[in-house]
Amino acid sequence: MIFGSSLLLLPATIASFAAQGNAPVWLQTVTALLGRGQPLYLALFAFFIIFFAFFYTAIVFNPTETADNLKRSGGFIPGIRPGERTAAHIDYVLTRITVIGAAYLTVVALIPEVIHNQLAVSQFIGGTSLLIMVTVTLDTVSQIQSHLIAQQYEGLVKKSRLGGGKRR
Repeated sequence: MIFGSSLLLLPATIASFAAQGNAPVWLQTVTALLGRGQPLYLALFAFFIIFFAFFYTAIVFNPTETADNLKRSGGFIPGIRPGERTAAHIDYVLTRITVIGAAYLTVVALIPEVIHNQLAVSQFIGGTSLLIMVTVTLDTVSQIQSHLIAQQYEGLVKKSRLGGGKRR
């Protein structure tokens, strides 16, 4: 989402620099077509989100390496032969998951844009901001739960005298 929005802001940034010396007409037209809320902007934004979701997944996750590691450690996927077939199955599943994830990200990113455009709201929270807020909130809750469980565990160890303390 961030890469897509950055690429879409590039023509507007170039036009703003060129505006000081009277920007060419074609650059003003491109900037107008790529304005926030415009159909071309929304279509390209959706394309970039989907493209970068697949691009990032392809760079970060290697199904062949994962299949080899699984084979080396003695693991397997039930019903799938180790090696090449496992890599093909992992790639198949990864592609399906990426399609769903990319579609989800696209919807989350475009709904605020469409609402902003249709309702002419000047201040709003974008899709990227929503994702960041939810992720930070979930991470904070997870850390608090981990801390509480650790405190509970320490209390149990002290009560049962498993901590190596001296008995009186």
